[in-house]
Amino acid sequence: MLISAFAFGGVPEKAIKKAFKHSEIFVSQPLIEEYRDTPLKLEERGKITHQQMKALIAGIAAFVANAKVVHPSKKVSLCRDPEDNMVLECCLAAKAGTLITGDKDLLDIGDLPFDLKIVTPQESVGYRISKKP
Repeated sequence: MLISAFAFGGVPEKAIKKAFKHSEIFVSQPLIEEYRDTPLKLEERGKITHQQMKALIAGIAAFVANAKVVHPSKKVSLCRDPEDNMVLECCLAAKAGTLITGDKDLLDIGDLPFDLKIVTPQESVGYRISKKP
């Protein structure tokens, strides 16, 4: 969702803005590394323009600068896309209540062994995300 928000705007951008306003944002080192590499890969593959890549880098930099870094100590293997497990590991380490994502692999996960609500950007814009104490 982060990539969509900063490269294309729309509902994902609204969801990010709402989350910044009403929630704590968390990242982990593996996520930061992915955020660092993804814009260049997307531009190289012709998926985004150079202008979108620059907007994406600026947006990600602002996102990470305002996020709290957690250090996951527990590995999970719950997602059909193993690469997405790092997102769940970050959520678990942060004791996050909500994960906002457009990733079907994460959205399709059934029961989780920890308390986490996984919602789409559209759902997050439509309901109030409660702030963590």
